[in-house]
Amino acid sequence: MSLARRLVADWYAPRLTVLTALLAPLSLVFAAAVALHRGLYRARVLRSHRIGAAVVVVGNIAAGGTGKTPLALAIASGLAARGWTPGIVSRGHGGTSASPRRVDAASDPDEVGDEPVLLARSGWPVWIGRDRVAAGRALVAQHPECNVVIADDGLQHYALARDAEICAVDASRGCGNGWLMPAGPLREPAARLEEVDAVVRLAQSAARISPREFETRLAASRFVRVNHTSVTCDASAFKGPGVHALAGIGNPGRFFAQLRALGISPTLHEYPDHHRYTPRDLEIPGATSILMTEKDAVKCATFADDRCWALPVAAIVDPALITLVEEKLRGSKAA
Repeated sequence: MSLARRLVADWYAPRLTVLTALLAPLSLVFAAAVALHRGLYRARVLRSHRIGAAVVVVGNIAAGGTGKTPLALAIASGLAARGWTPGIVSRGHGGTSASPRRVDAASDPDEVGDEPVLLARSGWPVWIGRDRVAAGRALVAQHPECNVVIADDGLQHYALARDAEICAVDASRGCGNGWLMPAGPLREPAARLEEVDAVVRLAQSAARISPREFETRLAASRFVRVNHTSVTCDASAFKGPGVHALAGIGNPGRFFAQLRALGISPTLHEYPDHHRYTPRDLEIPGATSILMTEKDAVKCATFADDRCWALPVAAIVDPALITLVEEKLRGSKAA
């Protein structure tokens, strides 16, 4: 097991391990930096900036996959069904571009990141940039019809003024050992969950928990051939020998568990989040089928062969969550 994988596993242990205990002093330094950063915004020493449209931030406080990108798409879709015109901004993690730029479905994920390419497939305008304020303003300037911008990630990007904050949490992993990075998975203290407008837990069901807490689930559809997306099949095609699955996402175990729930028992290949795939990664002797997430597929599209299949997923959200977000947006607009 690599050191990175060992560290992530230790983050979600019930208590500090030898490795995370050694890192605990650094977490105290990180906690002080987080508190100072937030305090400077609260004291208005640092300022948050509007972008000319309402903003909904969909983020998390724990590193790793919490389902926030499908959740961001579901919120955009839900608002669009109620008459809003959404756009989406993202940091562009895993890409080389730093300056604000537009992303479309044909953009190079090595330049713009894998998640923004998935977001762009929605058909809504998508812009990326390390400076989310600049990216948001560029989006609104190019698409003045957009009256709400969904920020995929950015809960800690306080320079971007927001009208609603949604925090995604993986219910199966929660806040891990409760420590801030690097001794634990947290970007901010767990108390931050009490401040956001809604907490959405990724779980098996999609049920209402409380007026500000919800559950969502990821629903899988048919598999799609990576190099020819009009070709689809169901899970029964992958129940024989020679099936392999690869994942370079924040929580590969969730994807692998999803495959097992579909009755598929593949040989597993785990990579770091935002892994940059090469043709060599697909040179798997004896593989008759190679299964992957959509996020992996966008990076393999140019060299994938007929063995490669992606499993699209969509977040199923409670309509009450969309109502809550819309109330926050209309309340901010009235104010």
